[in-house]
Amino acid sequence: MTTTLTVLATGALATVQDLGRPGHAHLGVPRSGALDAPAHALAQRLVGNAPGAAGLEVLLGGLEVRLDEDRWVAVTGAEVSLRVGDRAVPTGRAVRLPAHTPLTLGTPLRGCRTYLAVSGGLLVDPVLGSRSADTLSGLGPDPVRTGDRLPVGVPAGEPAAVEVPAPPADGSLRLHRGPRAEWCEGDAVDLLVRGTWSCAPDSDRVGLRLVGDPLPRARTDELASEGVVLGAVQLPPGGRPVVFLADHPTTGGYPVVAVVDPADLWRCAQLRPGDPVRFTRAR
Repeated sequence: MTTTLTVLATGALATVQDLGRPGHAHLGVPRSGALDAPAHALAQRLVGNAPGAAGLEVLLGGLEVRLDEDRWVAVTGAEVSLRVGDRAVPTGRAVRLPAHTPLTLGTPLRGCRTYLAVSGGLLVDPVLGSRSADTLSGLGPDPVRTGDRLPVGVPAGEPAAVEVPAPPADGSLRLHRGPRAEWCEGDAVDLLVRGTWSCAPDSDRVGLRLVGDPLPRARTDELASEGVVLGAVQLPPGGRPVVFLADHPTTGGYPVVAVVDPADLWRCAQLRPGDPVRFTRAR
């Protein structure tokens, strides 16, 4: 008999994510996967799963679920309150969730995305080797809805039922020079480092959109569409930079003036609208 996770409430957005489907850009397929990959992998490890097992990525809390069998669960990522039934429990460690008992996430106090792992992992149907939901192309499972029943696999390992310190949520994004940096008037990396930026309300899994003084463009002609990578900083005609995240398109027609270091991209997952965004030059 298959174990199932029943969704009682979803909050703003909840999607199934694993580590994504890299390697298909030549087919026009984004990589997708958890925006905060370290938090996702930690949650999986805490419950005894492989790092690439599928779990839930939850935007701004509000998730409520229950299982029809006792399992270990773990919640990582944004600083959030967690309840099992009427009991408050800690995040960042494995917790036993009794069958038919609701698990509820509050609104994060800091950060915006949390990751729920269940021992055995979520076994929604994979597409191109991944169970991740892609919000841009629609590949993979649909966003989770109230009433959904998600299949859960057989536990494969023992939980690591110890607290693990969460990484700091603040910090700068290190920048490398982009392949079209000359399309910006002046040193694009220097302008981004010296600018005052914040996270725009329309930021999402596709891209971190920045609010600040527009960057001046040295060229105003059109650029032929070309391949773009995770972390690419595109400069649209209006001068408002966009940092491409996990569900970004594989090609784009705006110049990429800088690229965020891959090791720092998890920080973008935890930025809320209005949060300051700081850059430094990569060494």
